Amino acid sequence: MKFDLTDEQTKTLLSELDRIIDGDRFPLSPRIRTLKEIRAIIRPESAREPSPAQKSYEPPKKGRYSRRR
Repeated sequence: MKFDLTDEQTKTLLSELDRIIDGDRFPLSPRIRTLKEIRAIIRPESAREPSPAQKSYEPPKKGRYSRRR
């Protein structure tokens, strides 16, 4: 089923879906999950940018933090 909605109609529908989803007391209910799926069809999320490479941390060198005697 394909709907031909105008930009204004799409904007209104998305704002109503957002209002219903955000205002619901049970965000994991089947009803809200279905509404989130519908919203994802209407407004697909853009692909996320890959995260930067993780830094690798090494333990401190022995000389700097040696025990005092």
